[in-house]
Amino acid sequence: MKSIFLFLMTVLITTTTMAQTLTDRQKALAACAALEAQGDLVRLETVVIDALERGVTINELKEVFSQLYAYTGFPRSLNALGVLQKVIATPKAQWKEGKPFERPILWDNAAEALKVGTEIQTKLSGQAFDFQFCPQDDYYLKSHLFGDIFAGNQLTPADREIVTVAALSAMKGVEPQLAAHKRGTVNMGNTQQQVDELCTWLDKEGYTLKSDFAKGANNVAYAQYFTGESYLNPLSPANLSEGEKTVLPMSNVTFEPGCRNNWHIHHGVRQILICVSGRGWYQEWGKPAIPMTAGTVIDIPEGVKHWHGAASDSWFQHIATHVKVADTESNEWLEPVSDEQYEEVKKQ
Repeated sequence: MKSIFLFLMTVLITTTTMAQTLTDRQKALAACAALEAQGDLVRLETVVIDALERGVTINELKEVFSQLYAYTGFPRSLNALGVLQKVIATPKAQWKEGKPFERPILWDNAAEALKVGTEIQTKLSGQAFDFQFCPQDDYYLKSHLFGDIFAGNQLTPADREIVTVAALSAMKGVEPQLAAHKRGTVNMGNTQQQVDELCTWLDKEGYTLKSDFAKGANNVAYAQYFTGESYLNPLSPANLSEGEKTVLPMSNVTFEPGCRNNWHIHHGVRQILICVSGRGWYQEWGKPAIPMTAGTVIDIPEGVKHWHGAASDSWFQHIATHVKVADTESNEWLEPVSDEQYEEVKKQ
């Protein structure tokens, strides 16, 4: 009977752990990390305040931003700490200082820092890691990042990986490191469900949108012609005064991951698409899809049935404009791009 009871308790505990999802605290840490990585100090101030309101402590945020210098560089780390310093200059009673910072004993023993850091790196990677091509970086990673930095008393190893994945997700050109940390996050105490939810949440909230173009407002007027959420930002010249402002005949259109517009045909105009960020697709009826990345330009002939939209795992932005080829122009919206059609494109 005792064995049966213990078995049932084990199943219950395992099931509960596997069902664990991201907390508001973890989301707040991830938001702060993503905007620190992007250097977006205006939005960072807002999410820092939100994090403090949600119970994240001041000292935890100090630890987040100091750890991230190893991934994003000292300038962004120091700038983020400056934002935090500015915010807490006008404190609120409910904001918590958190447990006091304690100088890690490990900092006084370089050999022990290397030993402990090597063990942590091995646990995260799932295997021993040696970067003998560059012994300097191999030592910095083991002794300093996973030794000195991970020795801080404010964040758990699971928290640290949430922060790291969020920061890397918000950066360009770090895909190998992001993939490695997505795997390692589970090894450091998070569930696969939490990792998947984190990545989905970062996409949905726009933290993985890497662009200097504003996302704009929800594309409500054309929502019926899109699968997924899109956003519209009409472009205006910056050299005009407020009273002179005009909207140019072009707009920046932002697609959330997986979003695409319906098949459609432009009559009386050619459409020009210029991808400015992310990854997406353009496809003409009966032809293979063309991948679009920053700098890709598509000239769509008048009268051609086509669609365009985001890759399933990336935000996508393009500037769209039209060149008249006839006296009258119109847009003919057709059927949605089916899930089956979209899946076939993803296989290319």
